[in-house]
Amino acid sequence: HRCGFWRPKSLLDTARFTLSFNSRHRKKHQDSRALWKHEAVQKYLETLSKEYQQVSHLLNADSINDFEQRTLRKRCADLSPIAAAFQEIKEAEREVQELEAMCRELDSRDEKQLLELALEEKETLDKKINMLCRKLFQLLVPKGKYDRSHVILEVTAGRTTGGDICQQFTKEMFEMYQNYADYKSWTFDIVNYTPAEIGGLHHAAAHISGDDVYRHLKYEGGTHRVQRIPETGLSSRMQRIHTGTMSVIVLPQPEEVDVKVDPKDLRIDTFRAKGAGGQHVNKTDSAVRIVHLPTGLAVECQQERSQLLNKEMALRTLRAKLYQQVIEKQLSQEQSARKLQLGTRAQSERIRTYNFTQDRVTDHRISYDARNIKEILSGKEALDNLINRLLEFAEIEAVTEYLENLQALEGGGC
Repeated sequence: HRCGFWRPKSLLDTARFTLSFNSRHRKKHQDSRALWKHEAVQKYLETLSKEYQQVSHLLNADSINDFEQRTLRKRCADLSPIAAAFQEIKEAEREVQELEAMCRELDSRDEKQLLELALEEKETLDKKINMLCRKLFQLLVPKGKYDRSHVILEVTAGRTTGGDICQQFTKEMFEMYQNYADYKSWTFDIVNYTPAEIGGLHHAAAHISGDDVYRHLKYEGGTHRVQRIPETGLSSRMQRIHTGTMSVIVLPQPEEVDVKVDPKDLRIDTFRAKGAGGQHVNKTDSAVRIVHLPTGLAVECQQERSQLLNKEMALRTLRAKLYQQVIEKQLSQEQSARKLQLGTRAQSERIRTYNFTQDRVTDHRISYDARNIKEILSGKEALDNLINRLLEFAEIEAVTEYLENLQALEGGGC
């Protein structure tokens, strides 16, 4: 323990060795299994596994004091799931090798059934290894500060010469996220909803709460492009593909948002709600618009009958937006250029294209194509798979970045 095995350091800064991840390597590391096979990663994980054994041994020593024991226990708890996953993957790979060796010997017709069983077992083991690799790298990547936060999600239609396709697409996207919230058992509370005249949507906002909401939605922020032949309106008669855009903003909202807002800095206007919503619509000034004068930020809420409830929801959204300005400064300082490719919410950044004529969704950040747009827009398993691919790619990029920088760190060894 004199070598400092239990020092409170990140799990990704305890070893020192040289890595040579160039751009060619990074293209391979778009999944956990590929990164797992890299020699430097194996060496690093072996280092952590050995440290876990040494820390476990030191915990049984009589010579350590209470402070050292507490520190060792914490380090042991950090390393234990990593060491367990590492050994489990190694054991599964040994089983695969044994099955492959057996399959090479099973080539006669009489052994065909046995060969099929062996191949099925190998396929099951491969899936298990892929799952364990993903779990392992999730353990290695530091948890995002706001990953467990609730969010404010906003959608806004863009502009196009194609007429109403932006508004229609914006409505479909908002419904997609509403369905996804239901699929993930989250709570989806609409804060603002401004419909378009032809059945689409100009702008909408919702407060989404539940487990790890921001973690799953943080890479949805940006510009989403649609390519389709309009189904209604004059432009639909031309049978020509039109291109439009809509933007998504995802603001993390921790349960305790400590943002002080001086009432003197607010201009609060009331107006009559628009669109569907019952008999109270267009009869009472229940809708609320709040403008934060120092920053120019403006928020609206018109979903509740009560003006007081709308005001409370609008203030909550305003605080989230003001808090986001603080968060953005921190993120810009902490994140590397590579992480920002996934994490930025700049509205000029086209992150995904939905091509209806080719029935294809392309995420440009990870060069991934998914088929069946209707399945993705339904907001269920297909969308969840796409979001999980983004999360896995971001995790692998984070691990790769940390490993690249290990050689520049000081300390970490005897």
